[in-house]
Amino acid sequence: MDRAKLPRPNTFAGLSLMLDRHAERREQSTWVEAQARAPAARYLVLDAKGEAYVRRDHTTLRWLDPAEHRRWLGQRPACLLGVAEQRPYFMVVLDDDAEVDALEQALDARRMSLRHAGMQLPAEQAGLFAYAKGLSHWQRETRHCARCGSPLHLVAAGHRAQCSNPDCARLHFPRTDAAVIMLVEHEGACLLGRQAGWPPGRYSTLAGFVEPGESLEDAVRREVAEESGVIVDEVHYHSSQPWPMPASLMVGFVATATSPHIACRDHELEDVRWFTPAQILAGLDDGSFVPSPPLSVSYHLLAWWLQERAGLDLDACVVAAGV
Repeated sequence: MDRAKLPRPNTFAGLSLMLDRHAERREQSTWVEAQARAPAARYLVLDAKGEAYVRRDHTTLRWLDPAEHRRWLGQRPACLLGVAEQRPYFMVVLDDDAEVDALEQALDARRMSLRHAGMQLPAEQAGLFAYAKGLSHWQRETRHCARCGSPLHLVAAGHRAQCSNPDCARLHFPRTDAAVIMLVEHEGACLLGRQAGWPPGRYSTLAGFVEPGESLEDAVRREVAEESGVIVDEVHYHSSQPWPMPASLMVGFVATATSPHIACRDHELEDVRWFTPAQILAGLDDGSFVPSPPLSVSYHLLAWWLQERAGLDLDACVVAAGV
């Protein structure tokens, strides 16, 4: 796969190009505390729904500096995200609605969901937001030990949870649920489906979660067969995307079907069909076809396929059609 031909990096991806997570130093409490006290440190605040504060006047995250953190949040614990260009980044979670509203007013800020952030914030900020939301969701959902049921307490700068029962002391690690999402093609057409609750005309690549004891490639084959009845043989990796909504990793593939035969058995899908590039263009023009939002891997898979197979720029086609 020639990655230079991809339309652009997946949303929320590429964070490692600018951020050092310092995973090896999370247990060093003295070092972490020094980073938290550094004048350059910045704090991202999330509410119980996983929304973050952004500036009212323009679309950037509203980070707190150390003085603001002390003033508004006191000794509330902060979790290290990492360091970028000698600036430490931390996350703080507020669960109290009254506290959340008061801080919003004090900062003259507004709150934004991750979905909206992925479309509006600069790529690095959207990636940091996604990282923080994924970590905070795991912390919120992992409150008791899965072995003995005792309360957990956070360690390693918020990236581990340890059982408080000394006879157990089990460590719990952040969980990510792997899901496959695939562009299936056969003789110049790609396979797309839609759910009944989606906006009229929207079609997406097929997707599903990986099951225990299953390779990613086998998950692609199984999910395509279950959702459409189409049989897939060749499966090739395309790209991936963190998707903390709430805790997934979307792993994108391009797959080849052995035949165009469709036998839809998945009750979640209202329709599954093959689309040629010409049919996609015609559907965009007359409003009968709407791609997934540009936020998604599905959109990027379709954009790559149209460019590779037909020399078409999906972004330009969408703009021209006014979709």
